Amino acid sequence: MTLAALEGQTCPRELFEVVIVDDGSEPPLQRPPATPLDVKVVRQERNGFGLARARNTGARAAAHDILLFLDSDMLAEAGWIAAHARWHHAVTDALTVGFSACVAVDGIDAETIRRRPGSLGDLLAGRGSDPPWIEGRMLRTNDLTSRADDPFRGVGGNNFGIRKSFYHLAGGSDESFTCWGLEDVELAYRAYTRGGLLVPARDAFAWHQGRWDEAKNRRGNLAQREKAASLIAHLWLRGAGSDRIYTVPRYVVTIHAGSLPADRIAGTVANLLADRVRDLVVRIETHGVAGTGGRRSFGTDPRVRVSPAGSALDEFPTAPFHIALPATALFATDLVHRLRVGLGDAATAVSVLADGAEVSITRTWALHRARRAGRSPADFGEARTLSAATLKVAGEPADEAGGEAPGEAAGHHPAKRGRGFDATAIREVWSIVAWLPGAVRWQVANRRWAAWRYLWWRMRRRTLDRLRHWSPGTG
Repeated sequence: MTLAALEGQTCPRELFEVVIVDDGSEPPLQRPPATPLDVKVVRQERNGFGLARARNTGARAAAHDILLFLDSDMLAEAGWIAAHARWHHAVTDALTVGFSACVAVDGIDAETIRRRPGSLGDLLAGRGSDPPWIEGRMLRTNDLTSRADDPFRGVGGNNFGIRKSFYHLAGGSDESFTCWGLEDVELAYRAYTRGGLLVPARDAFAWHQGRWDEAKNRRGNLAQREKAASLIAHLWLRGAGSDRIYTVPRYVVTIHAGSLPADRIAGTVANLLADRVRDLVVRIETHGVAGTGGRRSFGTDPRVRVSPAGSALDEFPTAPFHIALPATALFATDLVHRLRVGLGDAATAVSVLADGAEVSITRTWALHRARRAGRSPADFGEARTLSAATLKVAGEPADEAGGEAPGEAAGHHPAKRGRGFDATAIREVWSIVAWLPGAVRWQVANRRWAAWRYLWWRMRRRTLDRLRHWSPGTG
């Protein structure tokens, strides 16, 4: 049925091929003899849930430059290939997000699909269906054009497109995911932090054969959540105030030490490690203390790395924030936290400290995009200049993802959270008020009430987060 739908594509058949990846089926899949499509079947041995491996296997076998991934239980509308491909002909580092809806397909077979007079939507009209689940996220992010820092959460693995070169640059699919769930979001996260453009392509529409299994979704995400949290450096998975050390840090602080001796750098390192932000790596870029002996000079904290002069972007390509400062800079405590507050939702920010040292914080996606284009990060987003006084302002910025405070270790200062007005709570209420009208319109149009469940979940999560950090006397 999936192949029958692809036979009706508006894209000429000589311009595309279909690669079917057999994840250890018994008996092995064979090329369907009746299809007029250019079909290639490649097989991989079964080793747990092999979806991530299957995507990489298919990408290696593909003969063309543009990769469109479609699950084997999807029915693509006639314009599906063309809707994806038009973006990739214009942009080399895009990830196009196709849309889908789940529908009952009882009584329909491949011949019915081939002989239909109109669209698949016409054929499936009147059947029980679930609307595109990502519409709520598209509303909140204005079709992924807002400054939200979590557009990758709107990517589903059953229907997306990417150029082969950018797919491999981003690292392909992570084959260590051997259970269902979040492997597609993790890939989208890497594409986003690598400076890729996440583009919603509504016309790239496909129908999922069968209604949505909400229980399956819940089980899969719970099983994968801890694994994904180590690789996706976002508060959505990690929460605030975590002291854990993750595979991918949220902040990379590079100290340009040159040939300074270790004792001249140790104070700067210690000050950074004492920051209220715990989810960081301090990277010492130096000519004089690199190697094992230099590493011992800074203690045993695993968050300290000593590296030869080079690019921190290559060593930590998917940590969302990069900070740079000279080794002898004099700064107050919580510099990382204060830089993040000053950055807000901009792409990059620079400040000159009282001693004349320049420090900067830049979003990783802007660094990657600037590198590929041979330009500056300021060419791809707002650039801010922070005064030394700005870095001393207390407070926590609203996380672009949905109003939650990204002061990662706010829980380490519980007494401060109850003083005066809680600006974060005000922003949270306002974001919900602003989001609500669009959500209501979508629910009425689709006759669904999933957004109300999302609103309840969001308010509940916010309340629980506050309770975790509450202590007597905080108000």
